[in-house]
Amino acid sequence: MKMMKLGWGALALTLALGSLAPAVGSCAALSLDEAIQLALAQNTGLKVTKKGEETAEAKLRQAKGTNGVSASLSDNLSTSKVSGGERNDGNNLNLSGSLPIYSGGKNQANIKSSEIGMDTAKLATERAQENLKLSVIKAYYDALEAQKNINVNQESVNNYQAHLTNVQQLFSAGSKAKIDVLRSSVELSNAQQTLIKSQNSYEVKLATLRNYLNMDREEPLSLTTDFVYDKFETPMAEAIAYAYGNRKDLLSDEYVVEQKELAIKAAKAGFLPTVKLSVGVGQANDFHPSSGSSQSWSAGIGVNWNIFDSGVTRAQVDEAEVARDVAKLTLEKDRETVDLNLRTAYYNMREAEKRFNSTSEAVNQAEEDYYIATEKYRAGEGLMLDIIDAQLALSTAKLNYISAQYDYARYKAEVENAMGISLTESELAAAARLGQEQ
Repeated sequence: MKMMKLGWGALALTLALGSLAPAVGSCAALSLDEAIQLALAQNTGLKVTKKGEETAEAKLRQAKGTNGVSASLSDNLSTSKVSGGERNDGNNLNLSGSLPIYSGGKNQANIKSSEIGMDTAKLATERAQENLKLSVIKAYYDALEAQKNINVNQESVNNYQAHLTNVQQLFSAGSKAKIDVLRSSVELSNAQQTLIKSQNSYEVKLATLRNYLNMDREEPLSLTTDFVYDKFETPMAEAIAYAYGNRKDLLSDEYVVEQKELAIKAAKAGFLPTVKLSVGVGQANDFHPSSGSSQSWSAGIGVNWNIFDSGVTRAQVDEAEVARDVAKLTLEKDRETVDLNLRTAYYNMREAEKRFNSTSEAVNQAEEDYYIATEKYRAGEGLMLDIIDAQLALSTAKLNYISAQYDYARYKAEVENAMGISLTESELAAAARLGQEQ
């Protein structure tokens, strides 16, 4: 059955996520695990990829059919007349069947290749599921980070607004110059522009997340899973070794090499004879000038051997061998790419981890610096530039801290994806419902 694009309440019930449907018009609470399961159950791109399994299954049926019995029925109605003679009307009805006995190994190679094709299609689906999970995780954390950035930028606007009010009061009292009022107004306007951009960024990130989930694009969402530091303990060498043995796309490459070897075998079958068993029955009927009928039957074994084809078969074998070599090189290249991508994600994860640990104290220091600058200015001892610098430093420290947190979470997910870590049992259960209808 095909799953419809429903509101959150029906989706949550369908996927048995263990939470009650929110009231109409409320903001749906969505955890990261729920988001992943929703995407796996109804992402359109994943449905397209899964269709490849049906295509592979159809190709297997075709390959098996070429090695089975085939039958044909024909009926020929004819009329003839020679000069000075009578017209003759009749028809010939024939039923024939054939069964390949020996194909030089070609049919068997094609069947085996098609069976491998089914395994490859399943691996492609599994890898697409893993990639979708990564995309959802990144989109989820992107939205969370954008939401946190809004809070920081809103705080900056509030601080600049409070500062502008203070400066206006001091200007009215004659203790500050008008240039301070103008500069404060400009800084407030700049902060408001940054806030507007961050609010738009948040909506874009939410739209991206909804797209992966294939849910109602207007559904309000409340993301409930916040960043939690989960230290990644696996050394890089172990992670790479795990990837070599578990990446679905690398396993698919190995299957492709095996298919190309079978293609060579199928091409070499052109050097060998083929043997086919055939049987047939027929009936000839006369309608005019007289009526009558006769039956016939036949059976035989036919051998066909193309002993010279001007090098066509040899060229086909050479082509298949080149394709096999290309598949081997592709496997080697993909292993190199996996190594590079995993190392890159691993280094980025460790770098974000260091930033995360080093920026937490910077936020406290920036808050204290801003407080001191504000109080000194209020007391008439500080400069406008001190306020601006302190506010900029505070915003930067907070944004850096937020960025480091979510960078670590995203890169950790990239590392796990690059390793080829499979879906959890609950995620597999959700993926099994892909395309089902209510």
